[in-house]
Amino acid sequence: MLTGHEVAGATGRVSVVIPAYNVAGFLPETLRTVFAQTVQPYEVIVVNDGSPDTPALEAVLAPFRDRIVYLAQENRGLSGARNTGIAAATGDLIALLDGDDLWEPEYLRMQMEFLRAHAEYDAVYCNAVFFGESIYAGQDYMTVCPSTGEANSAALIARRCHVFVSILARAAVLKAVGFDEALRSSEDFDCWLRMTSAGHRIGYHREVLVRYRKHRASLSSDPTWMAQANLTVLNKALGLWPEGSTETGLLREAIARKTAELETIRGKLALKAHDAPAAVAHLRRANEFYKSAKLRGVVALVRYVPALVLRAFTWRERVVRSYRGTS
Repeated sequence: MLTGHEVAGATGRVSVVIPAYNVAGFLPETLRTVFAQTVQPYEVIVVNDGSPDTPALEAVLAPFRDRIVYLAQENRGLSGARNTGIAAATGDLIALLDGDDLWEPEYLRMQMEFLRAHAEYDAVYCNAVFFGESIYAGQDYMTVCPSTGEANSAALIARRCHVFVSILARAAVLKAVGFDEALRSSEDFDCWLRMTSAGHRIGYHREVLVRYRKHRASLSSDPTWMAQANLTVLNKALGLWPEGSTETGLLREAIARKTAELETIRGKLALKAHDAPAAVAHLRRANEFYKSAKLRGVVALVRYVPALVLRAFTWRERVVRSYRGTS
């Protein structure tokens, strides 16, 4: 195995930061993929973020304790765990890895070589493949969440580019930007916006180097939670650019769109709960943005023949659940 200094064309020492919260069942496999890299990391930092499975976590970490830096803290959320690991990192580069995801053997080598070849970039992300409990299992991340053109602030806001969280970044930049501990979700999106607004550049390539695990415990499995968190970040980002700027205009468009998405989600949940009046109210608010004749028709049906619509919606939900359960 090569170290970061020994690999031809690479640069720097890599500190790997892995937050750990209820991942005792996944973390050993994750760590094995880190230590199976063709280029070995300089250090691997595991941050126990006040996890309720601490006894199990420490038991599964026992075989790795001479190869990792283990830090334990009271629960501060994903942002707080990452910040602790980033602050403790002594490498020139920092790689972020969630405790239930997996790296392909060439992850570090290819990410390091990208930053060596592209000194203009301060961070790089790659492609990944979904696996686990997801309707996207087997698909590439960049097929579901595309990246097109330069991953600048405007592209991130307009969702032309979706930064995959397992990045490799120059340590000085990531330490300066950090993660907002007031956010319990979409904290990575907030970090990328603040990073690019400060003039730092994020690059990417399309090689699949990560296996991205999705499971029911993932916060991203809750669409209402994710939409609300995304809205919080978008509204917060209005303070990053002057009024009248391209970015601020894109942010206001994104806020309107995400608000409509959230109202649509709430409308569907109301239908699922057989609450026709609430469904009408949410879907009407959504359609103030969409201005869709189809959605207007749905609202009219829910208002005047709610029993029929609720039966149809319940049937559709059963069909979808059945399909997902067999796919």
